[in-house]
Amino acid sequence: MKKIEAIIKPFKLSVVKEALHEIGISGMTVSDVKGFGRQRGSTGGIDNSQEYDDEFLVKMKLEVIVEDHDAEKVTEAIKNAAYSGKIGDGKIFIYNIDRVIRIRTGEKDSDAV
Repeated sequence: MKKIEAIIKPFKLSVVKEALHEIGISGMTVSDVKGFGRQRGSTGGIDNSQEYDDEFLVKMKLEVIVEDHDAEKVTEAIKNAAYSGKIGDGKIFIYNIDRVIRIRTGEKDSDAV
């Protein structure tokens, strides 16, 4: 199994969620996060005359656990839906998951997802 973690622009969350629903993915975890990458917090659109001292940009973190064979289509769906072509579109990280256990039922791995 894979954990796919995507850091995206907040206004893209609904579009990404719909893209995942269209390919049969319904379970996900979403968190409000702040950060910056290579652009060092630049939005490319803030007027230099404005005072703005928070270099961390607001983003959303989306986490999805999927079977190995679904990882590529999920990654592509997120990438296509989150794309704006502007700086700060985000990143996708893919991790191996060793085990999943549903707390309520004790189901494991694929049955728990």
